[in-house]
Order: sequence, then structure tokens, then C-alpha cells
Amino acid sequence: MNKSELIEAIAQQENLPHREASSITNTILETMIEALSKGESIEIRGFGSFVIKEYDAYHGRNPKTGEKIEVPPKKLPFFKVGKELKERVNQGS
Repeated sequence: MNKSELIEAIAQQENLPHREASSITNTILETMIEALSKGESIEIRGFGSFVIKEYDAYHGRNPKTGEKIEVPPKKLPFFKVGKELKERVNQGS
């Protein structure tokens, strides 16, 4: 499912105009992005949590040239699936 499919599903399920469903979806996503960019975590019970993981700098290698390079420290968002979601996904198998 992509963003436009999510918007369409919300519009149909909640009987909302497409523009309103789009605005709601964009507000939710932007709020989550802002929280993560501030280093805050997000927990949605039954679904999962989003946290920022920090990675130290390290020495890497350019796969094309073999040249050693310094990889700077970085922060990346990480999703940890919730127990209820994990169980529902496994039931579908």
C-alpha cells in the first residue's frame, strides 16, 4: 500500500471527501516526521514504535574502487513491530 492508496482507503472507510482524507493523512505523517526529527520516539499501541537509532562513525570501503572511506555518524529511524500486529500478520500466513 502506498500513500495515495492509504488516503483512498481512509476516504472510503470514513465516508470523507478525498481532500479531507489527504489532509488528515498528511497531518499525521508530518507530525510523526517532526517528532522523529526532534529525537522523540513514537509509540502506537497494538501497532509498534518508531525510535531513532544512533550509529557511530566507522571506516568503510567503497565497493567499486576498494578505497577506504570514513563513514560519518548518523541517526536513522527504526520501527519495532508491536505484539498485536506481529500476531495478526502471522495469522495471515
